[in-house]
Amino acid sequence: MRDFYWKKKKDSNSREEKRAVKVIAGIDNFDMESVKKVVTAADQTGASAVDICADENIIKAVREMTDMPVFVSSIVPSELARAVELGADAIELGNFDVLYKAGKTFTANEVLELAKETLALLKGEKVFFCVTIPGEIDINEQITLARELEAMGIDLIQTEGHFSKAEQANGVRGLMERVELTISNTIELVRNVDIPVMTATGINPTTAPFAFAAGACAIGCGSCINKLSSEIAMIATSKQLVEIAAKNAEKTMQLV
Repeated sequence: MRDFYWKKKKDSNSREEKRAVKVIAGIDNFDMESVKKVVTAADQTGASAVDICADENIIKAVREMTDMPVFVSSIVPSELARAVELGADAIELGNFDVLYKAGKTFTANEVLELAKETLALLKGEKVFFCVTIPGEIDINEQITLARELEAMGIDLIQTEGHFSKAEQANGVRGLMERVELTISNTIELVRNVDIPVMTATGINPTTAPFAFAAGACAIGCGSCINKLSSEIAMIATSKQLVEIAAKNAEKTMQLV
């Protein structure tokens, strides 16, 4: 399996560490062929990991087709525990978009309780565990939640931004509108916690450099890849993101 780990920040002004790219197939993407295309694109371009739904057949199929680290995302603790049994290298409590689409929101306490329940089901089995911090809650609550998760032994937190069904502006302006909140959340969390931070929501080749400049050690990239119809386009976009991460692997000054 490819190396996949995260270092904590060395000092308050810079990071000198590997930058990672997690390619997200989608927590609600149960289309086997679609998932396989995303995994192939991530695998062929040297992405750090791929993130898939908690469907047992999909987990088994992806586990057979690649040796790259496989994240399994769900908001159901029992599904995350089962994913570990099926060979997931990492589990993620989060990628809440599927619930936002249904009009549900998450509180910090709900996320904390779900994380505790998941850990209890794992019964001490060590697995890389990432938790998404709800992007719309107050930033002070986000910081407190991140600190509590770190104290519990969570390995990584993922930020998120706005979820909106409204039409976005065209061009770069629209891209920046979507990513603004997750970038600001990343800056605040990196400043206030030691646990590694991955930035997600609206991350693509245009916005990825801003995530790394904000202090993220990794980016989670979904719709810019999994919404593409062509496997060639998926590969091209994933390659761009991996190259951007490599360029940012040297010391990067954080935004202040």
